[in-house]
Amino acid sequence: MSILVIGESCHDWYVYGSVKRLAPEAPVPVLQPSLERSMGGMAMNVYKNLMSLGSRCDILTNPNWEGIIKRRYIDERTNQMFLRVDIGDQGYGHIDWSNIHWDDYQLIVISDYDKGYLSAEDIGTICQAHPKVMLDTKKILGPWALQSLYIKINHLEYAATRHSITQALEHKLIITLGSEGCEHQGIRYPVPTVDVKDTCGAGDTFIAAMAHWYNKGNAIESCISFANECATQVIQKRGTSVVSRAS
Repeated sequence: MSILVIGESCHDWYVYGSVKRLAPEAPVPVLQPSLERSMGGMAMNVYKNLMSLGSRCDILTNPNWEGIIKRRYIDERTNQMFLRVDIGDQGYGHIDWSNIHWDDYQLIVISDYDKGYLSAEDIGTICQAHPKVMLDTKKILGPWALQSLYIKINHLEYAATRHSITQALEHKLIITLGSEGCEHQGIRYPVPTVDVKDTCGAGDTFIAAMAHWYNKGNAIESCISFANECATQVIQKRGTSVVSRAS
């Protein structure tokens, strides 16, 4: 059985080039573009990572995602981003799950960037409709998340929502810690030291890899280690990218 990814998506766009001087009319860098790359971001990146890993999956996302563009301008030599221009960021719309048959899916992955596509009540309803929901959210946590299977958040999101976390929620949390790995139920899962080129989309890869490995029947401890391994791979690449290991 397959996995269903739910959440808002965008179109990530990267413009790389060389910066050799400042503009004469203002103290801003002049970029000479040499390479452009684009790919699906946010929930679409979760979906693409699952597909790359070999999972069967579908996605329920905003149909206009290709028109919601996050364009980044980056110095090719240093990989330093000096400008990001967002287009259509207010137009994600709202989820319509009227045609979803929950029994068709073994696992649900919610990739909630808190852009209005999913409300807390929507997430709570999905968790009630399906017994296995992995949640990655930027919302302040509350009782609506209690019926999720696991909740992946990063350390900054954890700090922001810590005041609202009950003991019942605490044991579901998988907290990513950047170069220090992640933590679950008081156990630290370390990662190796690598040359980090870009952390954009690493959280998407993490939740996708964890879901993929869990759906194969592995224990959560093994799933976390596998997710760490996959996220470590993508941060050594430029831009939003998908893990290349098929398992």
